[in-house]
Amino acid sequence: MDKITELAQLIEKHTGADGLFSTDIPRLNLARATAPTEPNHVVHEPAVCVIAQGRKRTMLGDEVYYYDKATYLTVSVDLPIVGHVIEASEDEPYLSLRLDLDPTMLSALLLEAPKESFSNQLPDRGMSLNPMGPDLLDNVVRLVRLLDTPKDISMLAPLTERELLYRLLTGEQSGRLRQIAQSESRLHQVNKAIGLIKRNFRKTLRIEHVASEANMSPSSFHQHFKAVTSMSPLQYQKQLRLQEARRLILSQSLDAATAGHAVGYDSPSQFSREYARLFGQPPLRDIARLKDMPDYLLEG
Repeated sequence: MDKITELAQLIEKHTGADGLFSTDIPRLNLARATAPTEPNHVVHEPAVCVIAQGRKRTMLGDEVYYYDKATYLTVSVDLPIVGHVIEASEDEPYLSLRLDLDPTMLSALLLEAPKESFSNQLPDRGMSLNPMGPDLLDNVVRLVRLLDTPKDISMLAPLTERELLYRLLTGEQSGRLRQIAQSESRLHQVNKAIGLIKRNFRKTLRIEHVASEANMSPSSFHQHFKAVTSMSPLQYQKQLRLQEARRLILSQSLDAATAGHAVGYDSPSQFSREYARLFGQPPLRDIARLKDMPDYLLEG
């Protein structure tokens, strides 16, 4: 049996139904879908995502990323994305995993590993695709295989995860992942600004204040923020507002005007226009459509 087939069988074994599942291994989540899913708007936190079967389409701003079992996705900052499964069936379900990145473990590896192990190339985007090599795939399989022996997880999962992060740090993702752990890096500064915007997304965004918190000039901040996220700070804030409004309407049955006001919109008509532009339909029609769908079809 080849490794990718084993990985697919392990994910199938530990899901068994469609949806997104947490596991006994910290930060490891599994996903399964037997049909293509709806485009799902989420804020994707730093993670490594691996597909064992099927195919997925992810959009960051105007950029489109397609990935499958031949590639893996790395996200190094919180990014508003649109993701959906595009290849899945009853006979060959979509099967994938996501391992959330642990900055503390990354920092420890940076201190301990030889400096010549790391690439000096510094990336722009906070998200990228790379080929899935045999060593990394073997590492991922061994991590998921631990779900078969729960008694071993507490001892072996940290070691296996550490090895996996080391392979990422010494591979094509080296520059991107190093910046997560280095407080002086541009990506770390942008991530600090992202955190500030996320905590205060309902308020008027003052670029000068956010840039100052990130220890950058306004022009430098705008340039680096867009390089990492593919969108301006205002566009980023708008996506956060609209995603939260959609959640409020769907989960709390708020009307559009109330939800729009709750996330910082003073004009109901402006909120409806921007909502329709992002989600494809005005709030009432969009929410009615979502409520008619099984929950798993909404998983991005």
